[in-house]
Amino acid sequence: MTRLINIFISIAAFLLALVIAAATGIDLVLKVVILAFTIQWVAFIPAYIFQTEKFYDLTGSLTYLSVVWYSIFISSNYFTNLNGANLAIVLLITFWALRLGSFLFMRIHKDGEDKRFRTIKPSATQFFMTWTLQGLWVSLCSMCALTAISSNTGVVINGLFYLGLGLFLYGFITEVIADKQKTAFRAIPENRDKFITTGLWAKSRHPNFFGEILLWTGIAVMSFSSLNGLQYLTLISPVFTYLLLVYVSGVRMLEARADKKWGHDESYRKYKSETPVLVINYLQK
Repeated sequence: MTRLINIFISIAAFLLALVIAAATGIDLVLKVVILAFTIQWVAFIPAYIFQTEKFYDLTGSLTYLSVVWYSIFISSNYFTNLNGANLAIVLLITFWALRLGSFLFMRIHKDGEDKRFRTIKPSATQFFMTWTLQGLWVSLCSMCALTAISSNTGVVINGLFYLGLGLFLYGFITEVIADKQKTAFRAIPENRDKFITTGLWAKSRHPNFFGEILLWTGIAVMSFSSLNGLQYLTLISPVFTYLLLVYVSGVRMLEARADKKWGHDESYRKYKSETPVLVINYLQK
């Protein structure tokens, strides 16, 4: 029964991405969505054979790079008619993907494993589903940008573009700072088995996820003016990011793990009760 559910979720994820891509009315968007899933399925084969998740996150980042650069390459007629705003949004996603992908790859290389995959890897259908969901993640998060890039107007520079740019930069910087603070905290031997309550982590229990949601909101806002009709469905990007990080792979799992590890600790219970889960409270001392 579990195997059938995993297969059903995989098929549903692929079809969902295809339906939204088809709704844009742009063949190029549909092609790059298929490309995103194909990369995941090809990467799944050696990952399952060798029972490793070490290049899972890196593959996700490389997929982002593949779809955005392929889109701008084709839409600009092989870079002969390049829209500056299109290039700007592609470069933003590129910087984000390179930074996050390298950070996660180095972290798993140092830790030796991603504990989330311990029970997932042995099951072919569950592991395949996980790779397929990464294809959905890439597709839905980038689709508003892909649609804007591939549209007749391309990405439009106006007030919303600059508002989105500001949101992206704020979210990106927040995520980078939060990751650096936690990495530095973990690097201190005395902090082994302790929870971080300094820096941005004193104002939010998951400031890195807050930054991630904010930067994809920025990409959606930057893309907005280029969309019309059913293409507005692609603005699901920040909503999907929020649902994924809060209820699936991020906050839910980390909070459960933290409760199990430090739930008996009065200082942790105090920190949890006084610190927002996601949104950074800059008034928090």
